Amino acid sequence: MTQAPTADYVIVGAGSAGCAIACRLAEAGRSVIVIEHGGSDAGPFINMPGALSYPLNMKRYDWGYRTEPEPHLGGRRLACPRGKVIGGSSSINGMIYVRGHARDFDHWRDQGAAGWGYADVLPYFQRLENWHHGGHGGDPDWRGSGGPLHITRGARDNPLTRAFVEAGAQAGYGMTGDYNGYRQEGVGPFDMTVWKGQRWSAAKAYLRPALRGGNCKLVNGFARRVTFENTRATGVEIARKGRIETIRANREVIVTASAINSPKLLMLSGIGPAKQLKENGIPVLADRSGVGRNLQDHLEVYVQAASSQPVSLYRYWNLMGKAYVGARWMLTKTGPGASNQFESAGFIRSRAGVDYPDLQIHFLPIAVRYDGQVAAEGHGFQAHVGPMRSPSRGQITLQSGDPKDDPRIFFNYMSDPDDWITFRQGIRLVREIFAQNAFKPYYKHEIQPGEAAQSDDMLDEFIRDHAESAYHPCGSCKMGAVDDPLAVVDPECRVIGVQGLRVADSSIFPRITNGNLNAPSIMVGEKAADHILGRPPLAPDDRAPWVHPDWQLSQR
Repeated sequence: MTQAPTADYVIVGAGSAGCAIACRLAEAGRSVIVIEHGGSDAGPFINMPGALSYPLNMKRYDWGYRTEPEPHLGGRRLACPRGKVIGGSSSINGMIYVRGHARDFDHWRDQGAAGWGYADVLPYFQRLENWHHGGHGGDPDWRGSGGPLHITRGARDNPLTRAFVEAGAQAGYGMTGDYNGYRQEGVGPFDMTVWKGQRWSAAKAYLRPALRGGNCKLVNGFARRVTFENTRATGVEIARKGRIETIRANREVIVTASAINSPKLLMLSGIGPAKQLKENGIPVLADRSGVGRNLQDHLEVYVQAASSQPVSLYRYWNLMGKAYVGARWMLTKTGPGASNQFESAGFIRSRAGVDYPDLQIHFLPIAVRYDGQVAAEGHGFQAHVGPMRSPSRGQITLQSGDPKDDPRIFFNYMSDPDDWITFRQGIRLVREIFAQNAFKPYYKHEIQPGEAAQSDDMLDEFIRDHAESAYHPCGSCKMGAVDDPLAVVDPECRVIGVQGLRVADSSIFPRITNGNLNAPSIMVGEKAADHILGRPPLAPDDRAPWVHPDWQLSQR
């Protein structure tokens, strides 16, 4: 066992939150070592927004996890990609930027995460953002303009993209010029982490500047466990170049390894449910039954329609088309390759009595799967829809005490009856939007679920067979009050029961937020950095965001 470098802070995982923390600590003059198992994020597949389906399916960039058989989804094992690359999942995600709804963070606060209400986190979202509305409206007063993370909007040139928003308005939903601003509910343009036609990951926004500054170093290695003296974290044991070594932390170890790998690393280090640790031959340092519990995700299905006009992105789905898109992007960073193509969004409520949106709709002007397989129908379009706040909960557990073994991932998807009610309603509401006049020039027929699938039973069968993860795992190291037996970290991200150790990534979310999780994950990193540095938090912003005035009686 050889002794490796030492720093004030050792961060495990160069992902969305880890990059932000590394940058802020290094800016403050602290020495930082970031441990990342994955390799370089260079290359066109990661950097070209339109190529997003490629890195998601490449072993080089993805841990390649799959769930355990999910009993409520016919025993299927679902893909659970996590970024194994510099930038983590921000380097392989769909680049969609959604803060979450104000009520999400107020719920965190009310469940014991003191200081994490919307008024508390809004200034951190503003600090991280460099928002470019490009003359497309929006709420500049609610957004940040000088932060490291560039956020832009697609050109929305495709007529299907515009038809979706028009159809949503015709169906009676409000328009929102900026779902990340005053009003989330409604239909409108999507934000994306793209800048000058290229993916703008947490690595580009935060880690690269930190590495250039001299206080931050990146170490390529596989984290095996956190090391301790008594109950104080002292470093991280890693495997690299065929050797086992320990990187020492003079002040703290910060785990930012994802909702899958952070609980795994805690358990391998002796922090977790005592019974499970003992079964795997791991000495118990802190019996925390919440480690790995409270696991959540978003599921979605694709409601697909064939187009009667050849206006979808299918025109590029051939050798010549892809060559054109790729060459144009390589030469000019413009064209279809410069957008993730998720350019129109919907956040709606499934029924009256729901106080804020519980369904998200991603509209895409092509009928295609995440693995890049297009519908046999050719030209088409689709809406991804799924519940935002599923009551179902799963768990991460260890397969063994060997760090090389993948953890067991069991989401327990669709285990609550409410999931089925909300999901069915989501499909029906999307169909209603597709039936509006704005889609009349384009709508040919439904590809899936298919017009015959009308009854609850038939929709349930479709959901059981076709629901896919939206790749938003979170919650497995829940943040809460110190006396909450299921809390893993306190509201300053300190692991309860030990010293010198924090967790700060999507695993600490008490409950999943509305929409895609990259933005709140980076926000967690920004806010955690202030806690780590002992700085007072940014002053709260008490402005009240929009909530439907008649939500108790009206669905839209």
